[in-house]
Amino acid sequence: MSVLTSAELHAALALRDLTDPAQGPHAIQLIVDSLRTALSTSWPYTEVWIRHDHPVVPLADNYDNLGYAGDAVTRDARYTRYASETEVLRSHTSAMIPPALRELAASDSSDVLMICAGICYRRDSVDWQHTGTPHQLDLWRISRNVTLGEPELEDMIARLVDTILPGQTYRTVPAVHPYTIHGRQIDVLLGDEWIEIGECGVAAPDVLRRAGLDDSWTGLALGSGLDRLLMLRKGIRDIRLLRSTDPRVAGQLLDLSPYKSVSSMPPVRRDLSVVVGASTDVSAEVLGDKVRDALGADADAAESLEVLGETSYDDLPTGARERLQLTPGQRNLLVRLVLRPVDRTLTDTEANLLRDKVYQALHEGSVLELIGG
Repeated sequence: MSVLTSAELHAALALRDLTDPAQGPHAIQLIVDSLRTALSTSWPYTEVWIRHDHPVVPLADNYDNLGYAGDAVTRDARYTRYASETEVLRSHTSAMIPPALRELAASDSSDVLMICAGICYRRDSVDWQHTGTPHQLDLWRISRNVTLGEPELEDMIARLVDTILPGQTYRTVPAVHPYTIHGRQIDVLLGDEWIEIGECGVAAPDVLRRAGLDDSWTGLALGSGLDRLLMLRKGIRDIRLLRSTDPRVAGQLLDLSPYKSVSSMPPVRRDLSVVVGASTDVSAEVLGDKVRDALGADADAAESLEVLGETSYDDLPTGARERLQLTPGQRNLLVRLVLRPVDRTLTDTEANLLRDKVYQALHEGSVLELIGG
């Protein structure tokens, strides 16, 4: 098992949680407040519990107590950041739900809306709508006064969309989650593309029973990406802008009015020819995480990373094999890296140095082709 070093853990925990008012105001908090108000108005006799738990959580609450199988691939250190053998940086705000359910089982409450918002930690691709540290929101209504099922779930979905994205076309498609039954994925239409904004379902009885709630309890479970909701609400096309310190951008992230574009910096493209092993994982999520780690404090300079082509040893011309000193079983990847900080223009020298950091993080061959000097 790969466990984060003290320095890596400290760096992760030092990142600002945009959902936390104590760390400064941000429009993401207005998304959470709007949903709390809308659902509280719709369910006037339901208590509201708001949680902002510490992001280091027991492994059991992140996975086991939500019904994840012991061999679920998401548990792998490629996708989950382990703080210790028994603790992780939460990969979703659903990790706050098991302790909240246990608290409910020990209380006198009978109908509760649990609002759990916070920063999460994942391995993810590098593009305009993904980040390795997304902000998420879990909304779970648990009751023994009202039987909660699919009709109530449909109403909850409609209220989410009508509150945050009024007038937006949306759909739900069947989806499987370990912590729900009758699971669904919620998509909204952006131009001609369906964009996922959340997952939901009827709370799985096994999850409720595991927390000590008997079969008189039923529930609804809905989780949504706050970054994406805010971007869709304001018309923002680059997730990196949500953390921008540029006053022209940051000043617009204090309300929910439409975003007005500021002058964008020119992109710098660098194509990389790298060698990887036969078993190297070259999924977008794994490559994205390697890029962020390699760039460190400059991670936000990476606008996108795309694998343009992949050629096996057998299919590569002899001259190329010799130049790269490729060995049987290895592969040659052509990767396009686009660098564009949101607040400044890179010089060629800066871009080349960043390119070299990414190249060295991805390349597994014996010949290095560095250009930064």
